[in-house]
Order: sequence, then C-alpha cells, then structure tokens
Amino acid sequence: MDFSHSDDRRMLADTLERFVASNAGWQKRAAATKSAPGYDAALWAQYAELGVIGALFTPEQGGFGGAGFDVMVVFEALGSGLVGEPFLTALMSGRALAAAGGREREIEAIVDGSKVIAFAHQEGAGSYDLDTVTTTARADGAGWVLNGAKTVIHDAEGATALLVSARSAGSDNDAAGVSLFLVPAGTLGLTINGYQCVDGGRAAEIVLKDVKVDGAALVGAAGAGSAAIRAAVDAGLLALSAEALGAMGVVRDATLEYLRTRVQFGEPIGRNQALQHRMASVLVEIEQARSAVINAAAALDGAADVRERILSGTKYTIGKTGAYVAEEAIQLHGGIGMTWELPMTHFAKRLVMINHQLGDDDHHLMRYAALGRAA
Repeated sequence: MDFSHSDDRRMLADTLERFVASNAGWQKRAAATKSAPGYDAALWAQYAELGVIGALFTPEQGGFGGAGFDVMVVFEALGSGLVGEPFLTALMSGRALAAAGGREREIEAIVDGSKVIAFAHQEGAGSYDLDTVTTTARADGAGWVLNGAKTVIHDAEGATALLVSARSAGSDNDAAGVSLFLVPAGTLGLTINGYQCVDGGRAAEIVLKDVKVDGAALVGAAGAGSAAIRAAVDAGLLALSAEALGAMGVVRDATLEYLRTRVQFGEPIGRNQALQHRMASVLVEIEQARSAVINAAAALDGAADVRERILSGTKYTIGKTGAYVAEEAIQLHGGIGMTWELPMTHFAKRLVMINHQLGDDDHHLMRYAALGRAA
C-alpha cells in the first residue's frame, strides 16, 4: 500500500472507521479506564495487525505512512469512536526516538504493538513550555542518575518503558542541555501513581528518586533532546486536532438528529429558527476547524519554524472550536445533554479535555504570536 496516494489513505480510513465502529465506543473506554493499564491490550494488538500503528511512521522508521495526512486520517477515525488505546503515546514516543536516531529496534516494537513507551516530558500541571525541564540527569560513571517528577503522563501504567526528558546541563528553561532517557518500567526508584482522568482516559504522576540507568538508556546525544521533543509534540498536536475533528463529527450528527426528532409543542424543536441559527454556527465552526487541520497536516513535514507556528494556530482553533461545539451541543440537548447515559456527553467531555492536552488555547495563542514575531 502506497500512502503517498489519497486513495490508499481513504482505504485505510474506511477500514479503520468500520473497525472502530464495531470495537470501540464510550462504554468500552469507560470500562477499560477504571483500572490499569487503561486500555484493552488484545484490541491494541489487533490495531497493530491491521497496520494502523504503522501508518503513523515512515518506511524509514519501520512503518508505511508517516506523512501529516496519514496522521490526520488515523486520528480522525479514532476520535469518532473515543478510542482509548495508546495511539498518541505510540506516535509521540516513536517520533521522538526517530528524531534522536539510533533506536530502530524500539520503534519497530512500537509499530508491531509489542511495546508501549510512555512519553514523559510534562512537568507541573498547566505548564506547557517545552524547554522547562527541572528533572535532572547526573552522570554517574558510565551511567546516569535521574531525579525529578513528571505530571499527567498518559499510558504510563501499562508502559514497558518511559521516555523521560531530564536536564543534564544548562538552566531550567534552556533548550540546550535537555536529554532523553529510556527508563524501563520497574526500575528501582521509579514510582508511577496512576488515576482516571475526567474524560475517561488514564494518566499518572511520575516520581524519579535516584533512578540509576546505564549509558545505553541515553537517547541520542547528551543535551540534544530538544529537537526530538519538538518533533514528538508537533506530531501530537496534529493528532489531537484530528481526533477532535472526529469527535466533533459525532457530536454534530447526534445534535442534528436530536433537533429533528425531539418534539415539543407538537413539532420538532429543530424548526425553531433560533436553534437553526445556533446549529448553523456550529457547522461553520467545524468546517473552519477542518480547514485548519488540513493546513496543519500539510505543514507537518515542512520547515520547523513554519510547522510550529501553524500547529500552534491549529491547536488554538481546535481548542476554542471544540469547547464551543461541546457547549452548544449540550445546551441544544437541554438537561439530557448532561447525563452519563447519553453517548454525546462523553464526546463533548473529550473535546473539552483535548483543549488542555499539550497546551490549551491560551498557551498556543501566545506561542503563535511569539513565533510570528520571531519569524
């Protein structure tokens, strides 16, 4: 299958959408995330057999896709089913390892689904600055000693290893001096405190206390991990934006159906002109968001300065639009829109939470402006 052609991407999308419709859904996600690892390991293996994980990586990286539009196609389909398996984790860790170089074996294990490597970079709730790293890495003979903490790390409980960013030189907010380390699960001094998230997923707080790793744990060159982190986050921003598109499509369709079928005072409430205008605004916002994601997909493989600015602009658009679509859908449904039993409620909740992953709309608006001034 040649993923340089749109027909092959469409074939993947159709296959994946059918598989997701049959095997995913909010109820399965809610049940799986009540306890570790937070997803269905058998289902994850089936996704790998279908080649869905491989579509996220280039042939040079062990996959057969890897372009921005491949990522968009996969995550939009996943978003339509509230899929809880660790696709974002696989994408971000795999992209970071590929950017750093020399980790083909680990990437191959990610692609075939045999390993889950959690991307452990974020520190402090609400802190999204990619260069702010206070976790330390101290050289110790031929190895390293890691100390620090990471917060809201998804899929850490079921991970075979963690890809940890730590400062081996420089100040706390300096891009230079940040290194990446592969820390196997169960390493002495590594503590993983897992919990269920508001949107039904799972994450964990990570504590590293005098964690000793050998020299082989260092990914790439010491102090040169910033570029790999940015490559991972850029791919993650596109993935989350595409996932939001898939979720918005479900919310849109459910709301339109409700307006057509909910009868009040003898006629469907969708005949009310005020509600029609509100729904029309929702449809326009979703289409504008789609245009932004298409632009981001095209930019993912371009120059870094342009890519980062476009992706921040897209994440800002998705954050604002997703929250707006979720709020409007709930209000148009009325009281039932707040109930646990309504599937749309879970998609709306996921849309709100996507806004906060990898930086909320406020963060990306400021980042977009700063990158524009720098250009």
